[in-house]
Amino acid sequence: MKRTRLGFNLAIQTKLIFVFIFTSIIVFGVNVFVYLNLNQMINKIDEIYGSNVSLNELAETLSDVQISMTDYLNTKSSDAIEQYYRSEQNYNNLINSLNVTTTNSDMRLMEKSIKNMSDTYLRITNETVQSKRGRNIEKYKNSYEEASELFSYINTYIYSLNNEQFRYNSSNYEILLSSLKYSEVVSLSILIAVALCNIMIIILMTRSITNPLKELAKIANEVASGRLDVELLKIKSGDEVGVVAKAFNKMILSVREYIEQIRVRMEMESAMKEKELTMETHLKDAQLKYLQAQINPHFLFNTLNAGAQLAMMEDADRTYVYIQNMADFFRYNVKKNNGSVTIEEEIELVDNYIYILNVRFSGEIHFEKNIDSSLTSIKMPSMILQPIVENSVNYGIRNIEREGLITLSVYQDNHNICISIKDNGIGIPAKRIREIMEKEVKESESSNDSNGVGLENVIARLQMYFESDDIFVIQSEGENKGTEVIIRIPKAKDGEYHV
Repeated sequence: MKRTRLGFNLAIQTKLIFVFIFTSIIVFGVNVFVYLNLNQMINKIDEIYGSNVSLNELAETLSDVQISMTDYLNTKSSDAIEQYYRSEQNYNNLINSLNVTTTNSDMRLMEKSIKNMSDTYLRITNETVQSKRGRNIEKYKNSYEEASELFSYINTYIYSLNNEQFRYNSSNYEILLSSLKYSEVVSLSILIAVALCNIMIIILMTRSITNPLKELAKIANEVASGRLDVELLKIKSGDEVGVVAKAFNKMILSVREYIEQIRVRMEMESAMKEKELTMETHLKDAQLKYLQAQINPHFLFNTLNAGAQLAMMEDADRTYVYIQNMADFFRYNVKKNNGSVTIEEEIELVDNYIYILNVRFSGEIHFEKNIDSSLTSIKMPSMILQPIVENSVNYGIRNIEREGLITLSVYQDNHNICISIKDNGIGIPAKRIREIMEKEVKESESSNDSNGVGLENVIARLQMYFESDDIFVIQSEGENKGTEVIIRIPKAKDGEYHV
């Protein structure tokens, strides 16, 4: 059991390498066994007919001795005597390997006879050659005839022994051939058995890998279809598949827990929304009553117009201009509050606002304009520039000892139309700029002494109108170094500006 668990805890790569090495060793071992067995059979077959080959070589060498001796006797040349001695030496080496012991085997006895006759034959041939060299004609003739007769006997014995040996070897060859066929069948059977075992091992190994994957895929499809009440996977191994299955089980449990948390949270949020709706209803009622209590805008316009006419009748020109600017300012607020206007209209509202402030504060607000008149027909949301100028007055230049200055510029920078409102006031800390841009300013902080339209509202409406987040920039170099607000108006999707 421990071995099984140890195998299951191995990595897939290690398992596959182990199976490959194991099966390769088995196949290699079987091939080596078959090779050695077949090689042994082939060597035995070679040995069977080796004796016939040796006898044929013996007969040929004997003929070489007889022929070279005859040539010498006829020619008495040095080449012939040299050939004779070479053939005689070869033949002597060959007969030394023949049997010389007494035995019951007829073939062994024939080998002994050939060995004895060959010794005698070589002795006689040597005597013949020596007699020829000594010019003893009578002796070498007798020796030659005796050697020739003995040569014939030896040839006959070698031929007979060769035939007997061939018959004996043929019977052994049939036995070895049948053994070889049997070995081939056995070897083939072993190879087939080993191949089947290897296939079974590979199937079992791959099944141990693929079955958990199939089960994982099945449950994953059920989860993908929305079923989270599936049975968790049973982890049987510690390999990569087991790790994935364990992680998948944890994921399902986490998803179930997350869904339960969402359900509880939604129930809580639903209860809170019911309370908020109730509070909003009361708040709207209060706001309605508050609005009903406010002065009717038309009544306000009529009253301002009546005051302007009265001032004109009494020749109070400054009072007439002031009241007229007030009427234009409030009329713009009411009529343009939710629409789009041109840059020129926004600049006119700023002019009215600056005039009213200078009447209130005895001309303390210094205002300059650098306007490219070719760009003032571009459309933009209403009530954008006046709130920014109002912030510059209230939080920038109102409480400084030096002369305050606000500069309004309209110019083109690359492909953007830029509107800059710059003051020389107390500046804005970087932290405060970040809070404004990230909309972290509290409503109570942005609504004091203003018309109710804060910078957060301005930024949001610009981003919605032009469908761009990079449109509003606040810059300040530090304390008492002023503040500059830049609005970058981009081109529309069709490549043109809003006009």
